[in-house]
Amino acid sequence: MVGNTVPAKPETDVAYPLSRRLMVVLPVAVFAGLAFVLAWGLNRNAADIPSALIGDPVPEFSLPPVEGRTLGLSSADLVGEVSLVNVFASWCVACREEHPVFVRLAADSQVPLHGLNYKDRPEDAAKWLNTLGDPYTRTGADLNGRVAIDWGVYGVPETFVVSAGGRIAYKHIGPVTEKALNETILPLVERIRAEAKERRP
Repeated sequence: MVGNTVPAKPETDVAYPLSRRLMVVLPVAVFAGLAFVLAWGLNRNAADIPSALIGDPVPEFSLPPVEGRTLGLSSADLVGEVSLVNVFASWCVACREEHPVFVRLAADSQVPLHGLNYKDRPEDAAKWLNTLGDPYTRTGADLNGRVAIDWGVYGVPETFVVSAGGRIAYKHIGPVTEKALNETILPLVERIRAEAKERRP
């Protein structure tokens, strides 16, 4: 019967509560997503960030020596033996943290260590090495940071393992600790040396 027909609710009556629910749920969902991404980023080890240059030849470069040193650093210097390249700066707090590890490494003569001095004032770099000790075989002054960019450096300190063929084999982001040196970097150096020896005729 016509008298018993229930009138349909206007569309606005249905849409309004739905839009109100979305106004409440959407910000909560966005906040939860951002919180997850932030937590993931904070808990991620920066040293695990891969380098796009792994396996590639080192970039072509030639840098003058740091003030007070006689040997600069170039891509040609990184061919012929497995070596480490450490990107450092006197203004870098974490570089000071890892420096004693490199001084001990140099004393042991286990692997050549070269320094790439990043965006430093010449006198500051010289004073830093003169005061804390100079563990580097060669040290190039990258005054404008252009060479470090070519190496894919995110920030200092970073340390690279370079094969005897002049290819980047590994990248360590952040200060090198005794643990990282003894458990990851030096075993990799020995493995690269052994593999190269096996390939010799």
